[in-house]
Amino acid sequence: MAAEVMLMNEIEAKAASMAIDLNIDFNSIQLPRGEDCGIVSDDEDVYHDDQLEFDSGFGNVIVVDNLPVVPLEKFEKLEGVIRKIYSQIGVIKEDGLWMPVDPETKKTLGYCFIEYNTPQEAELAKEKTNGYKLDRAHIFAVNMFDDFDKYMRVPDEWAPPEIKPYTPGENLQKWLTDEKARDQFVIRAGTDTEVLWNDARQSKTELVYKRSYWTESFVQWSPLGTYLATVHRQGAAVWGGANTFNRLMRYAHPQVKLIDFSPGEKFLVTYSSHEPSNPHDANRVVINIFDVRTGKVMRDFKGSADEFTIGGAGGVAGVSWPVFRWGGGKEDKYFAKLGKNMISVYETETFSLIDKKSLKVENVVDFSWSPTDPILALFVPELGGGNQPARVSLVQIPSKVELRQKNLFSVSDCKMYWQSNGEYLAVKADRYTKTKKSTYTGFELFRIKERDIPIEVLELDNKNDKIIAFAWEPKGHRFAVIHGDNPRPDISFYSMKSSHNLGRVSKLTTLKGKQANALFWSPGGRFIVLAGLKGFNGQLEFFNVDELETMATAEHFMATDIEWDPTGRYVATAVTSVHEMENGFNIWSFHGKLLYRILKDHFFQFLWRPRPPSFLSAEKEEEILKYLKKYSKKYDAEDQDVSMLLSEQDREKRRMLKEEWEKWISEWKRASEEEKLERQRLRDGEASDEEEEYEAKEVEVEEILDFSEEVLFEE
Repeated sequence: MAAEVMLMNEIEAKAASMAIDLNIDFNSIQLPRGEDCGIVSDDEDVYHDDQLEFDSGFGNVIVVDNLPVVPLEKFEKLEGVIRKIYSQIGVIKEDGLWMPVDPETKKTLGYCFIEYNTPQEAELAKEKTNGYKLDRAHIFAVNMFDDFDKYMRVPDEWAPPEIKPYTPGENLQKWLTDEKARDQFVIRAGTDTEVLWNDARQSKTELVYKRSYWTESFVQWSPLGTYLATVHRQGAAVWGGANTFNRLMRYAHPQVKLIDFSPGEKFLVTYSSHEPSNPHDANRVVINIFDVRTGKVMRDFKGSADEFTIGGAGGVAGVSWPVFRWGGGKEDKYFAKLGKNMISVYETETFSLIDKKSLKVENVVDFSWSPTDPILALFVPELGGGNQPARVSLVQIPSKVELRQKNLFSVSDCKMYWQSNGEYLAVKADRYTKTKKSTYTGFELFRIKERDIPIEVLELDNKNDKIIAFAWEPKGHRFAVIHGDNPRPDISFYSMKSSHNLGRVSKLTTLKGKQANALFWSPGGRFIVLAGLKGFNGQLEFFNVDELETMATAEHFMATDIEWDPTGRYVATAVTSVHEMENGFNIWSFHGKLLYRILKDHFFQFLWRPRPPSFLSAEKEEEILKYLKKYSKKYDAEDQDVSMLLSEQDREKRRMLKEEWEKWISEWKRASEEEKLERQRLRDGEASDEEEEYEAKEVEVEEILDFSEEVLFEE
């Protein structure tokens, strides 16, 4: 480190003597078109001219048409009116407003050019003022200056489009046909991104694809596992293929920060935020919704960050993410956004508001979609100091008919949890006590599929217990709750069905004093990992909810992430670069056996590749379970072969280690024999290699450690 500091000091001194400024903003450096200084970009094809339209440099200029035509004596007045209107939207550059005058008539030509500091301000000005009515005779028509160049390139004569020969696409689901029925996952560590097979039977990974600098921030699987998305300065891209990962489509969106797929993978939402010229203004937000297959922008939304900050858990620059939430299941029929006193619901056939208007809900603060049906659950808090109670409503889309409503009294906060099949909705309500000095928590449980949607109230045995975590069993009727005080809260399991009454919730068991603060159900239900993350340093308990018994306890020290594979056979625990030490991941069996561990420096991401839903009917799955032994014979034989192979590999490994050890011993024995005469000579002819020939003697040595003289005076 000292050497590096000295070297840096020498460089700085040399730069100062040559008047060179080392404080360089590398993001501000732009090479000339076509120049790469001999360094080919890993994504060079992103910049190909036939795929990208480059800005002409006038992206911050707008053209305002349909202005009044006035003589020179009224020029300043008209210019002042226009400047007043457009300076409210953004900062107009000095000499940035130009209104041409006819040299013959000395009158204005009815249009002007306005140059802003940023393209985002120009875009906003176009959106806000296109169609602005100055008076009855003058309605503004506003366009981007760059659009004129684009329109001028349209040929005068129509020509039929070139018909390209059909080329069959790759099978993007080929990975699902793996003979070993393995799952894939993606990891990011350092500058590398790797897609790997989880070969758990061999207790190792197998590389599928590896690429350096594949993304500039993060990667993300699409919900059904068809695509892997990467994020770049120019936009996002999706990758896939039968045997490797080819770029299938890219989506131009400069400075994109976040992305989100629709559940059925039909659409991709991209988000960017841009700083305004005026520091007092809010950030400018741009959201695009792309068709995943064609790359076409289906709808865009632009505005200040303030327009997108209502509700949600928070994203970038205070904007909640995802801004748009998808409904209607895998069909991707609807998406919705929370606004002030309203929920805007759009349909994807025309990408317009249903009935051309938003759903008006006074003071609504949150909503969530059923995972399977077009039903919205929305929450409105208390108003008027409790005079108007809080409420949860279920609204059918597209009819906007209210299916059910429940008033909630003395509520301070509310969270909604849908079960994955949309059969149940749990509403966690934090209520004030009578003194208003503290709160307690209860649950309102909606049975969505039953007639009239009955609601059941559940309170914990100790209703003052703090709720730490809640999670539904996927595709099941059970749920788990962590409640109590750290460091050892309790964990209770409940069922929406009881042996005596199918319409009553019942408690299955309570596990006392567990070091857990997070719940991770297997995708197939039945099994759950009770995890202690962060302050609990990675405590793991693998629990069988059917048998209500612990299968195993373990620890992955400092674990930050836990994720089940999509089949529910394996669990991955990871330590990401949040911690500086022990970065990497562990793969466990569903019952808590550690299968293998891989360490990776600067480890950022671990994501299992999702699987699409099975095409098998419920009856077919039941039939397979019934005759599982018949089907499993083939795989039992394969497992035995693998086990024998592993045993043989272990024996071979032990044999090689033994041979290596014996070789090392013989080498030292040979060296000892060769040096025997030299040792005898050094010992004056004594041959004393054998230990028993040595004679141990104890020798006492006296040594003066300190000597001092001190004169004592007597009175």
